[in-house]
Amino acid sequence: MFIMWITYIFAISHKDKERMKDSTLLQIAKDFGSPVYVYDAEKIEFQYKRLTKAFSKVKNLKLNYAVKALSNISVLRLFNKLGSGIDTVSIQELRLGLKAGFKPEDIIFTPNGVSLEEIEEAAKLGVQINIDNLSILEQFGTKHPKVPVCIRINPHVMAGGNTNISVGHIDSKFGISIHQIPLLLRIVENTNMNINGIHMHTGSDILDIDVFLYASEILFDTAKNFKTLQFIDFGSGFKVPYKKGDIETNIEELGEKLSQRFNEFCKEYGKDLTLAFEPGKFLVSEAGVFLAKVNVVKQTTSTVFAQVDSGFNHLIRPMLYGSQHDILNISNPKGRERFYSVVGYICETDTFANNRRISEINENDILCFKNAGAYCYSMASNYNSRYRPAEVLLYKGKAHLIRKRETFDDILNNQVEIVL
Repeated sequence: MFIMWITYIFAISHKDKERMKDSTLLQIAKDFGSPVYVYDAEKIEFQYKRLTKAFSKVKNLKLNYAVKALSNISVLRLFNKLGSGIDTVSIQELRLGLKAGFKPEDIIFTPNGVSLEEIEEAAKLGVQINIDNLSILEQFGTKHPKVPVCIRINPHVMAGGNTNISVGHIDSKFGISIHQIPLLLRIVENTNMNINGIHMHTGSDILDIDVFLYASEILFDTAKNFKTLQFIDFGSGFKVPYKKGDIETNIEELGEKLSQRFNEFCKEYGKDLTLAFEPGKFLVSEAGVFLAKVNVVKQTTSTVFAQVDSGFNHLIRPMLYGSQHDILNISNPKGRERFYSVVGYICETDTFANNRRISEINENDILCFKNAGAYCYSMASNYNSRYRPAEVLLYKGKAHLIRKRETFDDILNNQVEIVL
């Protein structure tokens, strides 16, 4: 099975390379300028279908795409077309989902640390509410006992080794601790709330399927306390490869093992529940690339810098999380490899890569940053008053502009000048 899985993934990777050819990307950089984000609709669709196939043995499966990963409305419309729901964490994302055509019943609202008023506003729009703290749970249940509510549990299980992206550890701000279940049950009993879902999210980069299954057992045990459940949401955090030789979550193995256990639990529970996930990175990370032009090649006494027309204002993950994105020189893909530190044009330390082997770089070359579909544009800013880049979607063989590059008017928008 392992050999078949590797062959399968290799075949798909080869197909991706054919579709996202260097010549295609160079033409996009020429047509739309740089820097620019490019997303492959076919890769998104493939990842979505791969996930649904992995859990095909479950009677009721619901995938809710995590909007925060990549929130462009055209991408949301693509997910709506695929039959996905969406997971939203703010009232703005929720409204964006409605604007993209999602029905309220296909939207789950999973905020953290927001006011009771924002949750009530979401409830009025008819979406599924997911509450992750006891204070808001009691307040909302007291005022709105008939509104169906999902409860987010913190299982105290780490998904991976990086605490920056793991949210299931004991000191996390997310979720209601499993040690607070007795108090949670008392609140539910006192308010006579309608609890229709149980949820967990351990964070990104699931490295060990058995650890995830262990956390799932905690969720199953918690679910036994509630008699009116309609679904159990296992979050997501499936790891995707970011560099050559990188490990990834074997979604096919996870699908086989969790599906079997979920079906067993449904029999124990006495009815067929819906198994829900909220994947973000798994669906869009590998579908995206970021193209930036080399402004300057600068050599110091010990380092050769390739300075591009971007910075952490456009791609903050390497500086924020220490994440590694493969960087290719698509202008000179067969050139002799040299060591470069790729840095930006921000008046701040904004290093994308240190001493990375890349095909020889010259000024005006286009560098391609891989895995730029998730948490890249959505975390971009106007630091240094720089414009946020354009976004392009490759759909049915054609490059579609789905977000214009910002202009100086956008920088001034909402600023109010006063006479001094």
